[in-house]
Amino acid sequence: MVLLMTERKQDRVDAYRLLMADVYELAGESRRSSEELAREEGQTAARWHVMSVLSDGARTVASAARRLGLARQSVQRVVDDLARAGMVELHDNPDHRRAPLVTLTTAGLATLTGLLERSDADRRDAVERAGLSLSDLENARATLRRLVDALQSR
Repeated sequence: MVLLMTERKQDRVDAYRLLMADVYELAGESRRSSEELAREEGQTAARWHVMSVLSDGARTVASAARRLGLARQSVQRVVDDLARAGMVELHDNPDHRRAPLVTLTTAGLATLTGLLERSDADRRDAVERAGLSLSDLENARATLRRLVDALQSR
């Protein structure tokens, strides 16, 4: 009986590893197509990601970096580039003098909107080609969220 329980647990661990491999592959394919879409709009995926994080309101560079899971320094470089291009603005932060708040400009929002429209069309086509329903996607996301929550609660 102990061997059967161990085998079942190992089967789940193996299935988890395979799921993670598929998640990484999906993320890689998604990243490649995002880079291509961004390039067609004269942008990079890094700029797109930072603009996306800023789309829900002002953030510090450190906050944006945490949200993206990136080093603060790499996000700072992208923010500096976006600021030079007129896509973001820096504002005084009443909570921290040395950490300005970053916001999208009208031009940044227009660029992000264009990127999202192209991306939505591309992703909609991919979901259709895969034959996935809304329920399929919601169930997959729920599974991934449960795993994220479990790993974060260690």
